[in-house]
Amino acid sequence: MTLNMDYTSPSTQYTFDVNNSPLFKKDNNNLINILGVNQLNTLENVSLLDIFLSANNVAEPQYHPNAAELNYCISGAITVSMLNPFTKQILNYAITPGQVVNIPQGWWHYQMATADNTHFLAIFDAPTPEVVFGSDILKYTPTNIMAHTYCLDENKWKDAIGPVKPSTVIGPYTNCNSKNENFSQRYLIQQYQQQQYNQQYPYMPQYQQYWGFR
Repeated sequence: MTLNMDYTSPSTQYTFDVNNSPLFKKDNNNLINILGVNQLNTLENVSLLDIFLSANNVAEPQYHPNAAELNYCISGAITVSMLNPFTKQILNYAITPGQVVNIPQGWWHYQMATADNTHFLAIFDAPTPEVVFGSDILKYTPTNIMAHTYCLDENKWKDAIGPVKPSTVIGPYTNCNSKNENFSQRYLIQQYQQQQYNQQYPYMPQYQQYWGFR
């Protein structure tokens, strides 16, 4: 039972309509609804995002400091990608209805719909998952620090990240001018090339000791 919950109180909630709990909306085909302890006060260590995407739309790169994430595909098709911090490899998992992918706590990840009318759940083992978006990292890290750290031309870096909007959530932007008509096909090719690269150049754990990895 939830600690400090008065189960005799008329304010105790046992049911909720997630359709009435919008978190983010790009358009009618790309949106996210949320369910957490703020919506349903009897929840304990569980929450979820109800996510709808059309083909080529991406739930932007992000990580959750306080929660693992289970992705369950309801309709359509998505590729769930994550960076394994121990092997330094990108893992890509294409799933369709009834299939799941588990993303460990704190792992950098993103999801791309490869079919229209894609619907999936992101289920968390926390009452309110914390999130750090890639767009926020890009936008709020001082440009001089990025340029100095990675030996970049600061002006070119500013130009490159200029279009980035904090907390993008679902990309690309509606007014994006890049040519992405065949992105799904090129993305699948990129996944295959990454797998071939990983096989040719397997990760060597010579630096693990410095970062506390075992």
